[in-house]
Amino acid sequence: MTSIILGIDISKKTFDAALLIDKKTKNKKFDNASKGFHELNRWLKANKVGTAHVCMEATGSYGLKLAQYLYENQFKVSIVNPARVKGFAQSKLCRVKTDKADSELIAHFCKVMNPDLWQPTPLHIKELQDLVNRLESLIANKTQETNRLEKGLSALVEANVKSHITFLNQQIKEMEKLIAAHIKSHNDLSDQYILLTSIPGVGEKTIAIVLAFLSNVQKFDSAKQMVAFVGLNPKPRQSGTSVRGTSRISKTGDADLRRAFYMPAIVSLKFNPIIKDFTERLSRAGKSKMVIVVAAMRKLLHIIYGVLKNNTPFNQNI
Repeated sequence: MTSIILGIDISKKTFDAALLIDKKTKNKKFDNASKGFHELNRWLKANKVGTAHVCMEATGSYGLKLAQYLYENQFKVSIVNPARVKGFAQSKLCRVKTDKADSELIAHFCKVMNPDLWQPTPLHIKELQDLVNRLESLIANKTQETNRLEKGLSALVEANVKSHITFLNQQIKEMEKLIAAHIKSHNDLSDQYILLTSIPGVGEKTIAIVLAFLSNVQKFDSAKQMVAFVGLNPKPRQSGTSVRGTSRISKTGDADLRRAFYMPAIVSLKFNPIIKDFTERLSRAGKSKMVIVVAAMRKLLHIIYGVLKNNTPFNQNI
C-alpha cells in the first residue's frame, strides 16, 4: 500500500510542505492564510493525492487554522512536540537547517514514528484560549502605555495616555470577569479550577492559562512530556567526555506559555512548601538564581500535572 505523508514546516506568514510518496518528495511553499490552504489542496489534487497523513510541529497558534482546514477536508493530522522532531533529527544526524529541509524532516518523522492523530480543540476550550489571549494583549497594551508616561510627554499627550490606561483597566477587569464566568459555566473547567486553587503560588491568571492550554493532561504520558511541551526541559551541552557547558532549556513550544510560569514560580519560591524546600537545596548547592527559578517553573508544572492527572488536590505530604 502506498504511503502518502505531508510534512509541514509552519511559520507566521508562510508554510513549507513536503509531500512524501514512498521515497519520492515534492516541495512547495504556501501563504499561511485561507488562500494558501486552498492552493495546497489544489496542489495535492494535481499530484493525485486525495488524502494523506499530515504532520506539523506545535508552534502556538500559527498552525491551528491550517490543521482545522485539513481536518475538515478529511486529512489525518498530527501535531507533535518540536522536541520529538529535533530528537529524531539528531538520531539521523541531520545538519541542514532550512524551511524546505525541515518540512522533509517532519515528513520522514511522521512516516517512521506514526504519531497520534490530532483532534480539534473543543469549542469551549478554544473560547477560553481566545479570552486568555485577549487578556494578555490588553495587559501588554497597558504596560506599553504606562511606559510611555516615563518619557516626559506633553501635558495633552500625557492626559490622553492616562485616559487610555483607565479604559484598558476597565477592559482588563471586564475580560477577567468573562474568563471567570466562562470557567464557572463549564463543569470540566470548574472542577479543574477547584483542584488548581489548592496549589500554593498558583493564582487566577495562571489557572486560566493552564485551563486554556494544558487542561487536557491525558495527551501527556508524563509530567516530563508536559514540561517539554512548554519548552522548559533541560538541554545539556556536552561534547565527548571532556567538553561540557552550562545546560540550557530547550525553548521549544510556545514562548508566551513558557513566560506565563515565570511569576507563579517566583511566588511559589516563598509560598509553596515543596518548591521552597526544593529550591533552598539548590541554593545551598550553589546554583544561580536563574537556574533556581527555571527549576521552580519545572517543579510547578510537575505539581500541576500531578493534581490534574490524579484528579486530587495538592498535598505537600505526598
